[in-house]
Order: sequence, then structure tokens, then C-alpha cells
Amino acid sequence: MTAFAAALDALFADAHLARDVVYTAEGGAPALVRAILRRPDDVASFGEARLWSETTRLDLRVAEVPAPRPGDRVEIEGEAYLVQGEPVRDRERLIWTVDLRPA
Repeated sequence: MTAFAAALDALFADAHLARDVVYTAEGGAPALVRAILRRPDDVASFGEARLWSETTRLDLRVAEVPAPRPGDRVEIEGEAYLVQGEPVRDRERLIWTVDLRPA
């Protein structure tokens, strides 16, 4: 295990940063995994207009969720979300970032 992987494991174990979520792959069984939830505001340009929107993103460890796909379901504190768009892996190939939308 690299030092970077060990540091990420420590971040995902931290109760202040990460939380337990239920991840269900389409057609699969639910699994309890650790995730870091982010809800940044997103500003996109469309011509001269700037559009503001709320987003929900989730960081998942590749070790726990090897292949997330659009349509997979995530339950966070009783609220259901669906993965939308293609998940993106970090440079070290240890973390998936997925965009979520309410189910």
C-alpha cells in the first residue's frame, strides 16, 4: 500500500469527513460503503448567461465500488439518489467521483 492510499484510508475512516452510505449497483445487492459527500454550487456559462445550480457529488473508494455506472442507486441518510453521467477516477486510480441526482 502506498503512502497516498494509506492517507486516503485514514480520510475515509474519519467520522467528520466520511459517512456510511448504501450503494446498490443496478441489478445488484445493496452494500454498505464509506463515502465522502460534497455539495458544491456549480456555475456554468451559457452564452452571456451564468447559470447557478446545486450539485451532489460523492467520492467512493475503488476498493469498495470497483465499477460504478449511471443508474446505480445510493442511499444517504434515508434519501435516495441515482448516479448520473460517467464516474471519474482520480489520478492514482483509488477514488471514484460520481454525480448524483435525486431518485
